[in-house]
Amino acid sequence: MTATTLDGKAILSTIKDELRARVAALAERGVVPGLGTVLVGDDPGSRWYVGAKHKDCAEIGITSIRRDLPAGTSLDEVLSVVRELNDDPACTGFIVQQPTGLDEFAILSAVDPAKDVDGLHPTNLGWLVLGRPAPLPCTPVGCVELLRRYDVPVAGAKVVVVGRGITVGRPLGLILARRSENATVTLCHTGTRDLAAEVRQADIVVAAAGVPGIITGDMVKPGAAVLDVGVSRVDDGSGKGRVAGDVADDVWDVAGYVSPNPGGVGPMTRALLLSNVVEAAERGAP
Repeated sequence: MTATTLDGKAILSTIKDELRARVAALAERGVVPGLGTVLVGDDPGSRWYVGAKHKDCAEIGITSIRRDLPAGTSLDEVLSVVRELNDDPACTGFIVQQPTGLDEFAILSAVDPAKDVDGLHPTNLGWLVLGRPAPLPCTPVGCVELLRRYDVPVAGAKVVVVGRGITVGRPLGLILARRSENATVTLCHTGTRDLAAEVRQADIVVAAAGVPGIITGDMVKPGAAVLDVGVSRVDDGSGKGRVAGDVADDVWDVAGYVSPNPGGVGPMTRALLLSNVVEAAERGAP
C-alpha cells in the first residue's frame, strides 16, 4: 500500500483563497485585520517562521505589525511591547514567537486573550476545557482540518495522540473529544508502557513526541491515517544536521494517509493562525 499524501501546502493555498473573500468582506465594512509578531533575538528558525507568517498575511490582505527585538532584551521590555499591541486597535491579534529565553508563561499571560491568535493563553485553554468558544491552538486545529479536507473520518474514530505537550498533544485530545469531532482519544507519550500496542489500535495516529522515527510501520494499522507533527534535529554527517519527524519512512507502505514532514501539518499551523486573525477581526467588526 502506498499512502495518500496529506498535503498541507495545498490546503494552505486553498484556505488562503477562502480567507481572501472574508478579508474582502471585512474591508467593505471598513475593517482590516492585523497580525502582530514579537520576535526576540536572531534564531534562524524563528526568523524564518515569522517572515513566512507575514508573507502569508500580505497575500490575503492582512496588515503586518512586526516588533523585532535584539537578543538580550529584558522581560520588562518584552512585556511593554505586549501591552502596546494589546492596546493597538490596528492589531487584531498577535503572537510572541518562542523561544525568547525569558519567562514564557509571564509573557503569554500578559497577552489579551481576545488577541491570542496562537490559542495558548491560559484563559483560552481553560475555555477549551469547559467547551466554550475561544481562540483555539493552531497546530491541533490544523491537524483536524487536514483530516477533514481529505475526508478522513474523524467521528467515531479511535485516535492515538503520541505526545503530551501543551502546544499539540493535550489540547488536541480535548478538541478531538468534542461533540463536533466525536473521536475516542488515547493520549500516549514516551513513558507509555507498550506504545506499539496502543498505536496498533488507532484509526488515526498523531505523532507529536519530538522523537525521530518513534512511529514505525509495524506499529500502524493498515490503512490508518498518520500525522507527523514531531520536529527534531538529527546528525546527517554534514555537521549541520537536518530536521526529522516522528514517523519512520516505512509507515508510508502501511498507512492509508500520511502527512509529510515538512509540508504536512506545518503549513496547516500557518493556515489556522491566519484563520484566527480573521475570526478575531470578524468578532470585533461593527
